[in-house]
Order: sequence, then structure tokens, then C-alpha cells
Amino acid sequence: MSTQVQTQTRTAEVQRKTKETDVRVTLALDGTGQARISSGIAFLDHMLELFARHGLFDLEIECRGDLEIDDHHSVEDIAITLGQAFMQALGAKQGIARYGAALVPMDEALCRAVVDLSGRFYLVYAVETRRQMIGNFSVELAEHFWRSFAEAARCNLHLDALRGRNTHHILEGTFKATARALRQACERDPRVVGVLSTKGVL
Repeated sequence: MSTQVQTQTRTAEVQRKTKETDVRVTLALDGTGQARISSGIAFLDHMLELFARHGLFDLEIECRGDLEIDDHHSVEDIAITLGQAFMQALGAKQGIARYGAALVPMDEALCRAVVDLSGRFYLVYAVETRRQMIGNFSVELAEHFWRSFAEAARCNLHLDALRGRNTHHILEGTFKATARALRQACERDPRVVGVLSTKGVL
């Protein structure tokens, strides 16, 4: 794995290469929501484009994975690499708000995301869906995506689908809500001196 980080401008570039996948992620936290995503999984590309747009992150993801087997390795490794990019772009987390929360409606679905950029991993995923596949994306991997992301980003993430019937709407709501919660948590607060923790470190 090779990395290139510029904490002053809060950007990161991370590459993760295994026998199963080759993933490259470029991230700018203080962007305008521009995205260029190529994973070979059309639905995941769509979700990550939404994620970038609603988080106002500039995001490029390129993944070449063993999709002839299934989508598991690509989904997992994209999530890991994206989480690492967030952690590295945030650097020492000086002056950030740390916490973020968002409620997002998507037609009949209502989704909530709450995040703490605490340096500690935990995921609560209370999202029920009806379909098993959307295109070539395995719906069960949505939870695995967020678990892998949160673990790599070292954050505490709670995702809840408060209501909803359409699986596409529910998953889209969770991606949009997480993007908005992360955007809020990553924002610089001029009143925060150092980091927002009594420990003095996040």
C-alpha cells in the first residue's frame, strides 16, 4: 500500500493492491462534490457519486477487482481504502467539529446517520431491506461496506432506516445521510482549539 497525504489542504491519495483487487482513492475533504468513480459495480458507483455530491467531497475511485467471482472483494476493499483516505486527510483532526448527524428522506424512506470521528471504531447498522440484489450489487454488502469504512476511518457510525420499503431508496438514503453527517463532522470550527476531546487526542 502506498500513500500520499497533504494534511494542510486535507487531501489524501491511497492505493490498496491485493491478489483480489487494485483500488486507488483520491479524496479532497473541502471540495465541491465532484466525483469520478469506476468500480465495475454500477449501483455502487451511483451511491459513491451521491456520497461525494452530498458530502461536498471531491472523490476519485478506481477499482479493478475479481468481479468474475462476485462483488464482495471489490466492495470491501473500496470501503477500506476510502476509510483510510478519510483518516489520513483529517490528519491530527485539529479544529474539527468531530460529531455529525443527518436525517435524509428519499421518497417513502427516511434514513439517519450519526458519526463521531473519535479514533475508535464502532458500527450500529439498523437497516432492513427486501431485495437481495440491485444490478450486480449484493445488498447484504451494504452493511459490510460501512463496517469496513468505519473500521478503516476509525470512527463511530450509527445508521438507521427509520422507515422505507424500496431497497434502492433505503440504501440511497443511508449513503446521502452518511455523507452529510461526515461533512458536518469534518468541518473546521474556529472555536475548537486543538481537538474536541478532554484526552487531547482523537
